[in-house]
Amino acid sequence: MAIKLIVGLGNPGKDYQAHRHNVGFWFCDALAYSYTGTFKKESKFFGEVAQVNIAGVNVWLLKPNTYMNGSGQSIQSIAKFYQIDANEILIAHDELDIDPGTARIKFSGGHGGHNGLRDTIKALGSNDFYRLRVGIGHPGDKSQVADFVLHTPNKSEIEAIQNTLADSLNVIKQVVKGDVESAMKTLHTT
Repeated sequence: MAIKLIVGLGNPGKDYQAHRHNVGFWFCDALAYSYTGTFKKESKFFGEVAQVNIAGVNVWLLKPNTYMNGSGQSIQSIAKFYQIDANEILIAHDELDIDPGTARIKFSGGHGGHNGLRDTIKALGSNDFYRLRVGIGHPGDKSQVADFVLHTPNKSEIEAIQNTLADSLNVIKQVVKGDVESAMKTLHTT
């Protein structure tokens, strides 16, 4: 099964672009740059959309403008319009339970307290989509999470996250073509 839609979760606007919560946007921006795609605002999809060709597959890139907690509306609208099934979607998002410098690919599962995933599962009526979980680390105390994700990582964390995004870009062709097992094997051992 090929991936037809790659979504980066984040919050729109300059005030948020450097925050940990926006690593999904960072990944989509890197993909657009690598595959010469240009994002355009699409009001009917409640976000910015680009189309790229990865390994011979036409793939939509989406950065929702609905803010994290409303991500599902944007994802559901483009998926419905282009008749893309949940299992043809890859969602890149920040992951508290993984340290900076590490990314994991996962299929299906819960939302783990991530509001963007929670809203997406609700809007799609399914949790059977792929996730690129980009590690941002955990502040150590649950009460500090909201503040933590809405701040810029420190210099060493940014470097680690950027290296992880580069590693993730290196396996995206395999993921898009449906060879997720080998992509996971490569990514999870770097």
